[in-house]
Amino acid sequence: MAEEQSASAQLLKTFAPMDGMKRENVAALAKKVSVKTLSAGRPLISQGDSDKRTVWLVSGQVEVTEDGRKVATITAGTPQARNPLYPSLPRRVTVRCVDDVSFLSIDSDLLDVMITWDQTGSYEVEELQAQLQRAGTDDWMTTLLQTNAFQTIPPANIQAIFQRLQRVPCKKGEVIIKQGDEGDYFYIIVQGKCAVTRETPLSREGIKLAELQVGDTFGEESLIAEAKRNATVTMVTDGVLMRLKKQDFRELMNEPLLQWVTPEQTAKIVARGGRWLDVRLPSEHQNLGIEGALNVPLYLIRLKLSTLDRSKPYIVYCDTGRRSSAAAYILVERGFEAYVLRNGLGNGAGLQLVRGAGADKP
Repeated sequence: MAEEQSASAQLLKTFAPMDGMKRENVAALAKKVSVKTLSAGRPLISQGDSDKRTVWLVSGQVEVTEDGRKVATITAGTPQARNPLYPSLPRRVTVRCVDDVSFLSIDSDLLDVMITWDQTGSYEVEELQAQLQRAGTDDWMTTLLQTNAFQTIPPANIQAIFQRLQRVPCKKGEVIIKQGDEGDYFYIIVQGKCAVTRETPLSREGIKLAELQVGDTFGEESLIAEAKRNATVTMVTDGVLMRLKKQDFRELMNEPLLQWVTPEQTAKIVARGGRWLDVRLPSEHQNLGIEGALNVPLYLIRLKLSTLDRSKPYIVYCDTGRRSSAAAYILVERGFEAYVLRNGLGNGAGLQLVRGAGADKP
């Protein structure tokens, strides 16, 4: 069993792609991450595994084997160790500890959502920034970003959702939603706690179903199902909620109209002059990318539109499809012909990937 200790934002910033993220976002991510240790001889990564975690070597040395054949040795602190260890799934290699090592392990979906949020430039929106500062903490936001429900929200909509949230101060004992009422808002708890109760024929006061705290959400069921509220939610303490109107919730939970393509389909687009567009950070692009791809990080897309050729189609990619779908949506909105590589580089099959791709720019 790996031992754990807390990670620091300073440590995370020494690794790619966290080195390209805003400091406040790295600090928020650090609260969800720990440094783990593993003894010599034990596997850090096993060939064939499909667990969604991204791993970096903090100290020590590891040996990499493929089908039992040694292919590399990686030592902490070297340029090679700045990048994640063989993130493609399923794992095509085994990484075994040569000596006692320490490493970072982050849920891959959480990392990708946090990078997407970081790259959308939401912190540059003054009105939103002031609103989040009034809420008093970023804990609720990072908690929300790592929930499975929020990870299904189309990334092109993440910024719009946070911009449309309304801040609502609440008092202890205040009823936020009442069982039997029509649904009108989706809620996120920013400060304080709420109790969820349901009335039954045998209990008019209501049976307590749950207690919700910072980062928890409620109210989405009736908005999705167009049904009446099935429970009552009451403030247990004074607190602050963020709420999203029903119309905004239904609109922003839907996938924008994008054209997704497989590696096989991209060949036809490239044959008619299409260009690959990598919207990851430069450090990610330089570590592993598609040969000849342009590299314009997501956060620069709006600024670099004038440098892109409107007569050419673009195949946008990242590691998973989250950041690339956000970028493609921006391009399509502005009249470009853009496609999204389904599942990103994680798709793997049929893609000609090279290391040290360089930072080819338009």
